[in-house]
Amino acid sequence: MQASEFPDSEVLPTGSETEATEVRHDEIPVALQGWRLDRALAHLVPEFSRNYLQQLIEQGDVLLEGKPATKSSSKVKFGHHITVTLRATPQSQAFVPEAMPIDVVYEDEHLRVVNKPAGLVVHPAPGNWRGTLLNGLLALDPLAVHVPRAGIVHRLDKDTSGLMVVARTRQAMDALVAMIAARDVSRQYLAIAHGRWGSDAVRKVEAPIGRDPSNRLRMAVVDLSNQSGKTAATTFELLDEGDDGCLVQCTLHTGRTHQIRVHMAHLKHPLLADAVYGGTPAAGMVRQALHAWHLAFTHPITGVELDFKSALPQDMQSALADWGLSYNAPS
Repeated sequence: MQASEFPDSEVLPTGSETEATEVRHDEIPVALQGWRLDRALAHLVPEFSRNYLQQLIEQGDVLLEGKPATKSSSKVKFGHHITVTLRATPQSQAFVPEAMPIDVVYEDEHLRVVNKPAGLVVHPAPGNWRGTLLNGLLALDPLAVHVPRAGIVHRLDKDTSGLMVVARTRQAMDALVAMIAARDVSRQYLAIAHGRWGSDAVRKVEAPIGRDPSNRLRMAVVDLSNQSGKTAATTFELLDEGDDGCLVQCTLHTGRTHQIRVHMAHLKHPLLADAVYGGTPAAGMVRQALHAWHLAFTHPITGVELDFKSALPQDMQSALADWGLSYNAPS
């Protein structure tokens, strides 16, 4: 837990619990006279959400003048003593180092390029507060704690494998974020999809992406005239196809959530095992058949041209062999 405006605080052991409980004491300043209790508490403890603080109030963990104040709407008065017992949340415990194997394919004092395996979540989120790439980066590099999000500037979905660039300094991070926004970072993926590709070996899809109005857990191609979303563009190039499906190279021109998966489903070619967007397990694939194989950019600090390639993972190689498809990786 971070420090707040409370001048006095103490961390108390909680018996059999492994998490600490922090008790903070303060007096209501004149500036907060007449404020709602939850609003005043959010001002005094800014590192926690107002919703979480309301839960503490309802639980009786907030005392005014030594008595539990269980109504968020209660008005506070200047000079009243307030005591709040803070309990660790998953969010507050998420950004901790956790040693794990990380495949580093390049590093210097400014950045790293890592090869993420399928199944590894990149950033802590509900359902995955620990065991993420961010936790591993904090363990790998003590300096990562000084860079927002441990230097993560772009993400891959949990079940997508492949190359990612990670900043090691704030200067490199700011520059990389700007480069990605300006489309100055080249990112290419390999995908195995259902169905024969047919004619037009190269197709460019320019279709906006936003939340699926019928399922907020999915993204979808949307009509910006009546739905919120962002423009998105992907170029697809057929590499090989058979009766069951096809191998496609995908080049991102924008970086929207699930962009390749959404655009491939829009083309009626959902990725193997991508159940969210209409794919089914096939050819031994039990995770979405998507791999970030090529990453190229100009070093944001030194100006050196960097170019990285990652071999196709074994599960995708086996799927291609099962379907009789071929892939000759460039040197």
